[in-house]
Amino acid sequence: MPDTTALFDRLARIMPVFDWGRRYDRDAFGNDLVAAVIVTIMLIPQSLAYALLAGLPAETGIYASIAPIILYAIFGTSRALAVGPVAVVSLMTAAAIGNLAEPGSPEMLVAAITLAFLSGLFLILLGVLRLGFLANFLSHPVIAGFITATGILIAMSQLRHILGIPAGGDTLPELLSSLYANLGEVNWITLALGVGATAFLFWVRKGLMPLLLKTGMRPRLAGVLTKAGPVAAVVVTTFVTWAFGLSQNFGVHVVGEVPQGLPPLTMPSFSLDLWGTLIGSAVLISVIGFVESVSVAQTLAARKRQRIVPDKELIGLGAANVGAAFTGGYPVTGGFARSVVNFDAGAETPAAGAYTAVGLLLAALVLTPLIYHLPQATLAATIIVAVLSLVDFSILKKTWTYSRADFAAVSATIALTLVFGVEAGVTAGVVLSILIHLYKSSRPHMAIVGRVPGTEHFRNVKRHTVEIDDTVLTVRVDESLYFANARYLEDQVYDMVAARPRLKHVVLMCPAVNEIDMSALESLEAINERLKALDVKFHLSEVKGPVMDRLKTCDFLTHLSGKVFLSQHQAALELAGKPT
Repeated sequence: MPDTTALFDRLARIMPVFDWGRRYDRDAFGNDLVAAVIVTIMLIPQSLAYALLAGLPAETGIYASIAPIILYAIFGTSRALAVGPVAVVSLMTAAAIGNLAEPGSPEMLVAAITLAFLSGLFLILLGVLRLGFLANFLSHPVIAGFITATGILIAMSQLRHILGIPAGGDTLPELLSSLYANLGEVNWITLALGVGATAFLFWVRKGLMPLLLKTGMRPRLAGVLTKAGPVAAVVVTTFVTWAFGLSQNFGVHVVGEVPQGLPPLTMPSFSLDLWGTLIGSAVLISVIGFVESVSVAQTLAARKRQRIVPDKELIGLGAANVGAAFTGGYPVTGGFARSVVNFDAGAETPAAGAYTAVGLLLAALVLTPLIYHLPQATLAATIIVAVLSLVDFSILKKTWTYSRADFAAVSATIALTLVFGVEAGVTAGVVLSILIHLYKSSRPHMAIVGRVPGTEHFRNVKRHTVEIDDTVLTVRVDESLYFANARYLEDQVYDMVAARPRLKHVVLMCPAVNEIDMSALESLEAINERLKALDVKFHLSEVKGPVMDRLKTCDFLTHLSGKVFLSQHQAALELAGKPT
């Protein structure tokens, strides 16, 4: 038994299924099964809709929701995350492969599965190298701005299906121009179906649950029926289209024939030219998908005092994408809406995702002939209602009030995404996030501090009434010291010293300094030499242990004109000539 336990522990470090699987019981099975039924009902119309958004045949969305879910259940660490096609990744997929081949053609399908394969390999590589922290370079305000702009683009791109006109484009100006140019070709029957479905789905989100609860229905059953709202829209509009021959007689565009059967075994292309074309998009899709997925997973895990492991999440999502590539799918990630539904429906373990995959597999085997007459306008309505919840312009107000730099980054991300497309927008978001960090840390907050009377505390002279000594200058720097702010530190110290002719000592107070790189070390050496020439001693105080360990590996401390004090209180007493 100890050997078996040790084996399972080793396997669990690679595949978390061996961790939660050992404790799986009948109660967990029941809860997972109920959650799977609810999510499956939700996913069928959603998967079809997102595949069309990506410019792929509708069945691709179902294929992308089967093997990836099972693989994530084996390798992922979140108990509630539901993996599959999502709106943002679908739009990014359309932008990446849209110009490579005709929509729905075999060449486009090959490009889509190759994109999923590259995304999966990149995510697995990041996970193996434990580089999940790189996603932190995308600031949350910038992500919010990108998702808001993407939501607008997705909704606008679906208006052509609501109107029944041939329009397209990857940017807001292109979409608006194309829609305007084709307004004369509006199909009024399609418009009625699309507007009706959209209005119904909006009402279902807000009004159906309270109505059902008023009838005395139990909350859980009312929740299931509310989540099944899109299915009702699909059933009704499909029946109306079939019964009145709207496709044949009035030109209403329908999904058409969807292959019935198991997901096909597919093979990504290994063409270096195609890889070179898609690799940039694969990286961007991987980063955005991972950030969205981990954000949702961490939020849901916190509600049950669970935890996820970001590096293992990378491997789980990578395996899911590789699985999509070999089963006729396209890039996938953890979806916000379906994960919340999965959580609220009572999912206990990732097994709920595996049961959902079985439900979708049955749908692919049995239900696909029934959606031949499903109007594309209904799927467009499903997408529009889903993505408009992502649009959040309040981020502009929040960032304007709190940080003008973040406001500039969010505004630029939204504008660039709308005007130049999703890839330009997400690239700009990454670059702006890094630039904002560099800008802020390149001009660290530095405060001249003095003692709060009657205490051992030292505070900013501009904020508190403090005691200061004209012969001692104490400067607190609130940032790690590295190449981007080393020169700024020098300039600030020299300016402060020049304004104090009676100065004898400068103390650099370092409680917030977690790192001193080589450039900053050279600046400290330059400050020390400059002050020594002025007959002013240079001291450090409250240096953290790891930083002190690094300083001891060089000769800086040997040449330091002053001392390194354990506390600022000790420095103040000794430099004032008082016993410590």
